Parts: sequence; C-alpha cells; structure tokens
Amino acid sequence: MFDSLEGHEQVVFCSDPATGLRAIVAIHSTALGPSLGGTRFLPYADERSALLDVLHLSRGMTFKAAVAGLPLGGGKAVIIGDPATLKTPALLRAYGRFVEGLAGRYVTACDVGTFSADMDVVAETCRSVTGRSVERGGAGDSSVLTAFGVLQGMRAAAQTLWGAPTLTGRRVGVAGVGKVGRHLVDHLVEEGARVVVTDVDPGAVRAVTTAHGSVEVAADVTALLEADLDVYAPCALGGAVDADVAAHLRAQIVCGAANNQLAAPGLDEVLAARGVLYAPDYVVNAGGLVQVADELDGFDFARAEKRVRGIYDTTLQVLELSARDGITPAAAADVVALRRLGQSRELRSA
Repeated sequence: MFDSLEGHEQVVFCSDPATGLRAIVAIHSTALGPSLGGTRFLPYADERSALLDVLHLSRGMTFKAAVAGLPLGGGKAVIIGDPATLKTPALLRAYGRFVEGLAGRYVTACDVGTFSADMDVVAETCRSVTGRSVERGGAGDSSVLTAFGVLQGMRAAAQTLWGAPTLTGRRVGVAGVGKVGRHLVDHLVEEGARVVVTDVDPGAVRAVTTAHGSVEVAADVTALLEADLDVYAPCALGGAVDADVAAHLRAQIVCGAANNQLAAPGLDEVLAARGVLYAPDYVVNAGGLVQVADELDGFDFARAEKRVRGIYDTTLQVLELSARDGITPAAAADVVALRRLGQSRELRSA
C-alpha cells in the first residue's frame, strides 16, 4: 500500500474522537502553488480504501490544475463515515482545525458528500476554504461549472470525431445524475441531444425526468451501456470504465464528470484500439476547480465561466497531440500536465 505514497509531499491522518472525525488529507504537489481539492465524505469500507482513494484523487488534482493552467497544486481529503448520520457542525469545525494546521498548503472545497453550507462551517475554524455559499461571499455550487466544462470537452470530442462541435441529435448516456450529472443533462437537452440517464437514487432520476420529459431512463448502468449510445458520460464515482466496459462499450466517445474513470492502467489503450475516443476525465471535469479557484481572487461568475469555456480548446489540444504523436488521449493529457509541472520546477530552481 505504501508504494502508492510515492510522489506525494504529505499525507495527514486526522482523528477527533469527541466528534467521530476520521479524515485523511493528501497533498500530492505544491509545485505550482497551494494544493486545492475537495473533501469527500463517504462510508468507506475501511481506512485502506479511504487512503487509496485520497491518494489517487489528489494526484489527479495535480494534473487537473496543471492542464487547466491554474497556479495551484493537487490535494484532496476524505472523511470516513456516512454523512447522513455522522456529519455535524462540531465535526466540520474539528476538521477545519486540522486543515488550518497545514498552514495554507492545502485548500479544501466541496466534493461528494459535502456542500457549500458545510464549507461555511469549516470556514469557522479554517481560512483555507473555497466553495463557500454565495451568501458568505463564495462561489457556491461548483457542480454548475463542472458540468459546463464537461459539455465543452464533449463538444471538442465531437469536433474531433464527427467534424462538428455539437451534440445535436446524438444519443448521450449519463450515468449518475446527482450534483454534476443533472446540470449536464440540462446542457445536453438544450443542445438538442437525446439523453438517457441512470442513477442508484430514484429521486435523482425523478428530478431529471420531471424537468425534462424527453429524457429516457435506463434501469441501471448495465442497461445504459447496452443502449445504442454515441457518448457515454460517467458522472458518478470512479472506476466506471473497467475491463469489461472497455471491451464491450458501444458508444464512440467516453466523456464524463467522474474522477479516475479508468479502473486500471492500460484501459485507455483498449478503448483506443476499439476506436473509442476517451476525453481524459481530469481535462474535461476541471470546471469545478476553475470555479473554486476563482473564489480565491474574489469570485466573479462571468470570469470563471469564460475560463471554463477554455476547456474546449484544451481538450482539442490534447486530442490533437494524441493523434499527431500516436498516443492515447490519456497519455497526451499527462504530457501536457507534466510539461507545465516541469517548467514550474525549472523556474523555481532558477
């Protein structure tokens, strides 16, 4: 397990028995600036599962910030437990004290299981917080621009594969219509796409179909993957594209909001060999990071939205590099990120 720690600058385990807090903060890199990444609150099976998740997620944040051109490093945090029963103001304040103790090396924000209102509470004991509510001067729900960014990435993939940056008439399957997925559906319907959704939460599905009567519903992810799709958009948790999915997926494009979509190394090559265009997750889902990063300068939605529109050009750049050099889009995205990280290290050592 500790082989996975290679490359991380700092990993901190946090415990507060009085509130039941058990958390892990992983700082992967501060080469470009303070590490920024959300706090995920989930009932992990055990501490090992939580550690592996936060290590993978924090590394992804380093690459996401680098590709997005932000002066930030990569970090992430997880709180172990069921937020429905464990989350309290006292626990969030205790967590804030731990983050404050990192002296600005890690800046937190919302993620799965946490919301802007939670960040407001964390901010009572911590200055290194973004994603706060609009009422408290923050950027609010970062899923809004995350979804908008995924749309830009999807349009770039459509341009690359079909010669036009539009989803009109395309059938898009969205797996997970919670925070980000529901906003993505809004955009896709507006674009004229034919949308099919699925989610483990019937209420989330109901909210989408109530808002958009044209949206179809698949019984589960398996049924969605078996549908005749042009685009598959994983928008729930990571690992959505495993070996079986990579070998049998019928969609021509994979482009979604979930982090760490490829369940194992080499699956990008399987997709490429089958002619499936994978838009790297940390390239297309960077809109939320751009949004909360903008809050550090005094949030301006129009400015942040303009920056997120740039995900279209960034995705095109990655896909063009992939085609030119004969490498997968995932490898091309890593090249772009590592170039910027390398340049930063050269500047710091000069």
